Amino acid sequence: MIDRRTLLASTAGIALAGTARAQALAPSKITPELVDAARKEGKIVFYTSVEIQVGERIAKAFEARYPGIKVQVERSGSERIYQRLGQERSSRIHACDVVSTSDAAHFIIWKRDGWLEPHLPEDVAVHFPADQREPDGAYAPWRYSLSVMGYNTKLVKPEEAPRSLADLVDPKWSGKIVKAHPSYSGTILTATFQIARDLGWPYLEKLSKQKVMQVQSATEPPKKLSLGERAIMADGNDYVLLQLKDQGNPVEIIYATDGSPLVISPSAVMKNAPNPNAAKLFQNYLYTAEGQQYLVDVGFMRSFHPQVKPREGMPPLSQIKVMKEDAAAVVDQVESIKERYRKLFGT
Repeated sequence: MIDRRTLLASTAGIALAGTARAQALAPSKITPELVDAARKEGKIVFYTSVEIQVGERIAKAFEARYPGIKVQVERSGSERIYQRLGQERSSRIHACDVVSTSDAAHFIIWKRDGWLEPHLPEDVAVHFPADQREPDGAYAPWRYSLSVMGYNTKLVKPEEAPRSLADLVDPKWSGKIVKAHPSYSGTILTATFQIARDLGWPYLEKLSKQKVMQVQSATEPPKKLSLGERAIMADGNDYVLLQLKDQGNPVEIIYATDGSPLVISPSAVMKNAPNPNAAKLFQNYLYTAEGQQYLVDVGFMRSFHPQVKPREGMPPLSQIKVMKEDAAAVVDQVESIKERYRKLFGT
């Protein structure tokens, strides 16, 4: 099991040592002057890997709070966003104002390459745990979630459902599993790293022989499960599965006894953003108690903001065995993880 102290320590690769430097960066407040400047720009372009319905709902909430500023949500998989930004920057195109992906390693790379504008939202400075303040204020954890297993309750009896990741290699699940891809999804790239580290690549090799239905985004396995196209979900966003269950769909979440990968999803303001004031205002809003509560209430996600109320029915992490997040260790392995996975799963 994982307690709060262990959770904070497990995110060491994202934003840990040197907090004093982040403190030296003046916290950005939502002031009338910032709002006026943002309204003059009138637009925000938000690149995000969060599920489109959640991204749109948060965008609408922001637009209602600050009339006259339109949020353009550009949703894609984390790895596609990474590729897109790389292509744009190499062509000196600056189209993105704020970016959020589920691959925290991206932010370490973007900071190193000088693509991020240092910006410390007031709520992060005042309310977020000290361990979650990136040393130079380049980014902050917008949300966190888990990559989980699941099953269709019409196709699998509770007492027969797998309980661990290791159970998935049982021959009885051959041809019945759906799984997302690390070349598209940051959640799955992060999860693949953690699983390979903790269970070993031989485990993934065995899983690849199970006639797995391969999809792209981490949002897809829960939907395939809900439709009955597969009986078992090997990985995918817990928040989408929880949404579907809340809507009455025949799905059930499985927190693997050998550990569920922890996925931290940061957000940042891009350097040379086309709408810099609107970008800062939007980034600030994302971390307010109101903005964070939307993530929990609408998106079934988890927040580091202590003023945010947990969603009823979501078990605390203290009751779940969670794998350790280590974004810094992922940075130099991104392409090797993708390539090794492609060779195993043939896609």
